Amino acid sequence: MGIPERETLSIEFKSDRKTIAEGVIVDEVVALSNTDGGELYIGVEDDGVPTGAQPQHRDPLQMNAMIANKTVPSVSVRTTILTESGKPVVRIEVPRSASVVASAQGRILRRRLKANGEPESIPMYPYEISTRLSDLGRLDYSAQPVPDTTREDFDPVARENLRNIVGKYNNSDKTLLELNDEELEKALGFTTTVAGRIMPTLTGLLMIGREDVLAKAVPTSEAALQVLVGTDVKVNLTYKGSLLRTIEDIAHAIKPWNPVTEVSLGLFTSPVETFNGRAIREALVNAFGHRDYSMLGRVRVLIDDMGLTISNPGGFIEGISIDNLLTADPHGRNPCLMDALKRVGLAERTGRGIDRIYEGSLLVGKPLPDYSESGPTSVNLFIARSEPDQEFIRLIAEESEKRSAPLPLQTLLVLDALKRQRCATIEVLSRTVDVRKSQLVQVVELLVESGLVEAVGSAAHREYRLSSKVYKRSGQIKEYVRQADIDSIRYPELIMRLARKQGQVSKRDVAELLHVGPDTAYYEIRKLVKSGDLLAAKRGPDAYYVPCV
Repeated sequence: MGIPERETLSIEFKSDRKTIAEGVIVDEVVALSNTDGGELYIGVEDDGVPTGAQPQHRDPLQMNAMIANKTVPSVSVRTTILTESGKPVVRIEVPRSASVVASAQGRILRRRLKANGEPESIPMYPYEISTRLSDLGRLDYSAQPVPDTTREDFDPVARENLRNIVGKYNNSDKTLLELNDEELEKALGFTTTVAGRIMPTLTGLLMIGREDVLAKAVPTSEAALQVLVGTDVKVNLTYKGSLLRTIEDIAHAIKPWNPVTEVSLGLFTSPVETFNGRAIREALVNAFGHRDYSMLGRVRVLIDDMGLTISNPGGFIEGISIDNLLTADPHGRNPCLMDALKRVGLAERTGRGIDRIYEGSLLVGKPLPDYSESGPTSVNLFIARSEPDQEFIRLIAEESEKRSAPLPLQTLLVLDALKRQRCATIEVLSRTVDVRKSQLVQVVELLVESGLVEAVGSAAHREYRLSSKVYKRSGQIKEYVRQADIDSIRYPELIMRLARKQGQVSKRDVAELLHVGPDTAYYEIRKLVKSGDLLAAKRGPDAYYVPCV
């Protein structure tokens, strides 16, 4: 493994021609560790040219010990010696810290990219330290006392509204209603005792704080709702009150812009909202409950011709990513705040509010919620505006009635994936569906038993597709016929016709042509190779085949 071509957020070069000081090495290690980890190369110029490290820096054990002794908490690095262009270079592999690291001199640094794209190490601001600890689960920012505030800064009307909400929602903690005001505030983490004095926490002010106090003490509590029709602004509202009132007010303000479609279910009809109301509420709770209140910015809700967007400052916390939203253990940036929201009934007691957001789309056959625009500094949820799949809704309703229970989220995810992909192996499904593989196999086999899914192929090439029953009821039986390989005797003819027309054919070409999975495509190609109709012109990941003359 050689030297990278250039410096990045996780790669730093340091010249050692004039003997770099130990303090400089430690500072760079601290900055890398406080960001995402990375590698420090000693004896390399900024342009990537190796000029060599001094002899005193070429002892890996000594370097590891020096860094461990001069960082707090100690950073355990891995040091190796490389030879590049005949020059000795020291490579120090720095892990991402599970806390905030400082040098022994008290310097706390992080990495960032300058406007020109070059990296640099800079001091961390106090609020960034809080954010970092919060992201790592080492600090509950929402449980901290807010300076210069007292219980008098709580709004009695907001407190009474909280009691009403507790009484209204079935999943709330009804024992809260038996407590007096001080006991209620303590039970929900609204107050804490500092030096014998009772003080409001961030959670307390967010939940029942007076609007004027919030504006001064927690300006990041603001939210905004905007509705666009084309380029015309139909609604443009700002919310500055307590979180409870804001969530209720935004949910209410969205209703006129959330039209309903009536779907026939046998003798009955069922209203289907453009944006599932329950999913919206859960998304709002997540946006306020998990946002970073140390960052400037506001929770923003946008409804336009494309759909609904809910965004909040603060990216996903440590251990959470777009790829594991549904399988990661539920935990958040603000445990105290989320616990309060759960106990009053606004958030799922299980911590699986994200499941409700996905169910809101899956149950009506709409595109999945999209978090792809999220980044390090914000989480962005997009729910596309689309028509409900009425046949899919009926199918789910009938299957739920047959089971006398709602279909699990994992089952809905698999059905949705097969509806979109048409045919897939367990391996393909495991890469596209956020379900643990061991559970995925069980879900698929239960769907096969129920008759909603069919299995085709041998164990080595076993693929799954929606059954004829599903296609038939949606009026797509022709699609099933093609998918089910009823006309598979024409597969060789179709493949050869494409190969002659293009001059070559790949596994991907065949999969797209026949609307089959990659394993089935490869199986069909191999049959033509064995029969002497196709010849492998290139092997490997980019393999392709040409017609035999």
